[in-house]
Amino acid sequence: MKFDTKTVQFQQKMDAANVSKGQPIYQTTAFAFKDLDDLEDFFRGKKDFLYTRVGNPNTDDLAAGVAQLEGAPKGVATSSGLSAVLAAVLSFAKHGDHIVACEDLYGGTYQLMAHELASFGIEVSFVDFTDLNEVEKAIQSNTKALYSESVTNPLLRVENIEGIVSLAKKHELISVIDNTFATPYFIRPYELGVDIVLHSATKYIGGHSDVTAGVVVGREEYMEQAKNKVVNLGANLSPFEAWLACRGLRTLSIRMERHAKNAQRLAEVLQGEVGVKKVYYPSTVSEKGNGAIVSMELDETCDVNEFFKSLGWVKMVATLAGVDTSVSYPIATSHRQVPEETRQKLAITPGLVRISVGIEDSGDIISALKQAVKASLR
Repeated sequence: MKFDTKTVQFQQKMDAANVSKGQPIYQTTAFAFKDLDDLEDFFRGKKDFLYTRVGNPNTDDLAAGVAQLEGAPKGVATSSGLSAVLAAVLSFAKHGDHIVACEDLYGGTYQLMAHELASFGIEVSFVDFTDLNEVEKAIQSNTKALYSESVTNPLLRVENIEGIVSLAKKHELISVIDNTFATPYFIRPYELGVDIVLHSATKYIGGHSDVTAGVVVGREEYMEQAKNKVVNLGANLSPFEAWLACRGLRTLSIRMERHAKNAQRLAEVLQGEVGVKKVYYPSTVSEKGNGAIVSMELDETCDVNEFFKSLGWVKMVATLAGVDTSVSYPIATSHRQVPEETRQKLAITPGLVRISVGIEDSGDIISALKQAVKASLR
């Protein structure tokens, strides 16, 4: 099957006796057994489900669907994007291990790696991944993995995935990529040799701002361990949210196509707008387009708060994605906890605005953003 077909016809576990056109919601805490032999069949691997924290048809569908789109053999659904990051890391890392991560990470991931992983005894070094020589210098004897994002948040740097894979293989390390911004529609890191790929399915996989979820896909040995961590740490996803994410996944292709076209047009217009100091929008993501996020830096002639007040129908939120256009303020939300020194180094400034471009009419989106920029001029 081609990619667009896979987004609709991904694997589904159906009741063989009652095959429905749409996937049912298995909104249950547990699954019943006829007798002790039937119960033992689960532990022998002859039955799929026991207890929803351990597994459920809806969560399994989501994991299998994203894995199929990424070209990976197996996946695991989780309760959020951050729990996907944690499950991915704990699938290979333990006390005393070390990870080299890109310094321009999403703020939530930065917090998890800079602080929370320390309680597990896992050390993380943050390095400029635009220079693979510096990445290689950061590798230690106890380093287990290289971690980055296919398209970084919020400045949209397109990662050199092939270079990371080559360096990881040279040093017998595991490569991990967060593919949330690109989605498998634009980039499929596993097919480029990456060992583990993860998503905040809250964003474009679910696609409608109504579900919080994560997915990890990759090599089977790591997915078995990731599954164990999700089960034992209680980071499982609920059946209903998995069902919602699966419903969103079926329109991934048509949504991302429109998102990217609108974002491209917006980026081009903002380049010449008075008050806009710089526009961040990549040009090398894929032949299908360059993603749905446009970031811009307002210059000193603009009042940033007035910009947000003047957005009209465009919402200001602390997240991204969804079919509707929204904006966020990284310095006050996603990267609030990142040290100021690091923010300055990464050019995450008080004038930086991240725009999540929706699927509305592109002219309406452009008009709303231009009007807000104009209103912010002092």
